[in-house]
Amino acid sequence: MDLLGSILSSMDKPPTISDEQKALMKSWLKVNLSRRCLCDLLTLIKLFLPHRAKRGVSEASKSRSRKVIARTLQCFFLSSSIQVEGKINKFLRDDDAKEYKFPPMDQIHRSIIHDVAEVANVWAYSFGEESVNRHIVVFKREYAPSEDQLNALRRGEEWNEEIARRLIEERERRAKEEREAAAKPRKRKDNFVPNSCYKDKYQHLIGKEAALAAARKTEANSSYGCVPSENKKDQRSIEQTLADIRAKKRKLQTIKESEHIDKCPNRT
Repeated sequence: MDLLGSILSSMDKPPTISDEQKALMKSWLKVNLSRRCLCDLLTLIKLFLPHRAKRGVSEASKSRSRKVIARTLQCFFLSSSIQVEGKINKFLRDDDAKEYKFPPMDQIHRSIIHDVAEVANVWAYSFGEESVNRHIVVFKREYAPSEDQLNALRRGEEWNEEIARRLIEERERRAKEEREAAAKPRKRKDNFVPNSCYKDKYQHLIGKEAALAAARKTEANSSYGCVPSENKKDQRSIEQTLADIRAKKRKLQTIKESEHIDKCPNRT
């Protein structure tokens, strides 16, 4: 016998599961898959250990039983994932389909759908009441649901294009009414009548004779003293005024120069 054959012959046989253990696993899965709790593999393995039914089982037998149960549960989750992947892939290949609704299921199956949907890059949302009609609806990325659609589905209401159009029209109508209500106070009425007259309110400032009839036109006084006011007006043009100013400056300059010469006698 070669070395490989001797090693194989010295190894223990693969562990087997008795009919009692299989029935126990089947009954446990049937009961707990309808509950809302999600147990991990280690918890499931501990529930089906052989030493719970019989005492005095060796540690090696316990370890083999754990491996068998873990492999069984892994196969269960793998099989469920493959089924979900097939449905989602078929949904993605359908160009006309925008969403796909899964039937009501427990939390374990819903968690599998969420994991597969995340890998497939699609939107997945849960709706309904737990343990009654809780289900998942997946949407393609290009047909992401709106907030109105999600709210309607969460309330258990029906959603279609007609409902979406009606909600949009209702929202536009409300926005228009709000704009009209906000702009209405700004309009001035044609027949507006004030409660009081501003002249009465500010009588202590402008007096009682502040009306248009009491306004007087201010006129220049025709005479001031003995000389008429007309004679006091400067009749010269701007050019003439500038010329007179320059002539006056030259005259003053000439006078200053002559005074300077008189003070400083000529030196010979």
